[in-house]
Amino acid sequence: MPGKTTIKDIARILKISSSTVSRALCDSYDVNPETREKVLKLAKELNYKRNFGAAGLAGGATHNIGIVLPYITVHYFSMVITGIQEIAFSQGYKIVLYVTNDSPQLEKDVLADLNVQNLDGLLVCVCTGSDSRSYFEQIMEQGTPIVFFGRVLADIEASKVQQDSYNGAFKAVEHLIRRGYKKIAHVGGPTHHLFTQKRLLGYVDALKKHGMEVNPEWIVQSGFSQENGEADMEALWAAKTRPDAVFAVSDRKAIGAMTTLKRHGVHIGKDFGVIGFTNDPMSTIVTPTLSTLAEPAYEIGKQSCELLLRHIAHKNNFQAREIVLSGELIVRESTDRGTGA
Repeated sequence: MPGKTTIKDIARILKISSSTVSRALCDSYDVNPETREKVLKLAKELNYKRNFGAAGLAGGATHNIGIVLPYITVHYFSMVITGIQEIAFSQGYKIVLYVTNDSPQLEKDVLADLNVQNLDGLLVCVCTGSDSRSYFEQIMEQGTPIVFFGRVLADIEASKVQQDSYNGAFKAVEHLIRRGYKKIAHVGGPTHHLFTQKRLLGYVDALKKHGMEVNPEWIVQSGFSQENGEADMEALWAAKTRPDAVFAVSDRKAIGAMTTLKRHGVHIGKDFGVIGFTNDPMSTIVTPTLSTLAEPAYEIGKQSCELLLRHIAHKNNFQAREIVLSGELIVRESTDRGTGA
């Protein structure tokens, strides 16, 4: 049985030093891109496998990545995790999940108990009402890189990967306007989240662009659950002047709004438009099916992990970056007025 391919084997074939091969395999910034490509190509052809145990002993690396997030049962987060796993596993990293149940106190407890010596880096989606900035800053000061995704802290110097909430909201509201809805409301999320602020701004700016009324009575903000959506829609239904459409910060809230509208005997689509944001699988199961702005959750996971691995490889030579990914408008029955528009 032939022996395993080593770094020395690759170096000998390519006539370069073993240290150059090692740096190329670690995606080091000081390796010529053409050389790196040759090394990676040959390593794949020879089925080279890195000895992570030895690498960890030599350089202090654990090849573990921590993920801190509010939920694992929500479709968005399961897709993000899938994207993270694909990149992490392909590079020989394992992932360790820390779930905060969307609790600020539990988030702080998790971070306080975190043994960063067992992690090479951290991927974080903060909880609602997070006040853990000092914890995150301390972790980064200790040399552990952090990349935030989805729900991020606005006032912290760190890399972030997010969906384009502003333009997604603008596109969703403009779709309602083009379908002929005149009195468009918004059921939003908690006011302190950056992405909920951007979706609210996108909603307002779309109305202003088309010369439509921005009625404060038609803007209701609360949590992200379906129950929150039901309650918010009840508040809108009790308004002095009722809207004829609603843009929801998430699909779950949109489905809650639809539940309330059905309870009031409203014909959704023809008489009242509803559009969400996420493209949760539930949006294709409910009746009528829900129009939405699809979030690139899987791609957010992949790019977050890729960015974190770059931070890990270049701890002292990599500046914080912000990546914003566009979503796709998906038109379904909940905004179908039967006019062919």
